[in-house]
Amino acid sequence: MRSSSRARASKDTPPEWSPPPALRRRFRRRLLGWYRRNGRDLPWRRTRDPYHILVSEMMLQQTQVDRVLPKYEEWLRKYPSLEALAAARAGEVARTWRPLGYNARPRRLHAIAREVVARYDGRLPSDEDTLRSFKGIGAYTAGAVQSFAFGRRAPIVDTNVARVLVRVFVGRGNRNETSLEKRLWSLSETLLPRRDVFDFNQALMDLGAMVCVARRPRCPICPMSPICRAYPFNPDQEETE
Repeated sequence: MRSSSRARASKDTPPEWSPPPALRRRFRRRLLGWYRRNGRDLPWRRTRDPYHILVSEMMLQQTQVDRVLPKYEEWLRKYPSLEALAAARAGEVARTWRPLGYNARPRRLHAIAREVVARYDGRLPSDEDTLRSFKGIGAYTAGAVQSFAFGRRAPIVDTNVARVLVRVFVGRGNRNETSLEKRLWSLSETLLPRRDVFDFNQALMDLGAMVCVARRPRCPICPMSPICRAYPFNPDQEETE
């Protein structure tokens, strides 16, 4: 599940949430090196179109990548732009979305398209406050759109990213706790490089989805094993997500 809230860490954030510069650099180098060799080739990574990226992020909420891939292509063939989506009928939009489920998502995406066309000349805004004013766009989706479509240094925290950050920098923790979530957003922002933000954020998600998975992480091939506080992984000590 995508994280939907974001807050700054408190001033008494413990040291492990503020890794020293050398560790940050090591983490970035290892992550980006791994991603360039192993990153997934996904269609929404070949575009910087804000609408296309928004569609992919809305579809990926609560839904696995392999189920999203065919629907993403079908959706963009039918609604290639915000204007095309805004002009469609609600019932048609709902039918096109099937069978992805969580059917509030197409309604929200349709409403966003209509509002953007009506108020912003069909161009999706790039600033966080405006993005988050649309119902259905939370902290993660706003950060993803800013990062992937507009090249902003915007942090992201979803379930996969949170798992990686907790294991590498803390060792364990209950990611459902509000205090932990706040610190994860701060940590994600601290780790962002000045360049390669697109690749860095995509790499965080891929590492969590492909290697640092929930139940049986592939620690022997993980690029973070030498610096990971949870390595070697002990499932008996893992907190629930």
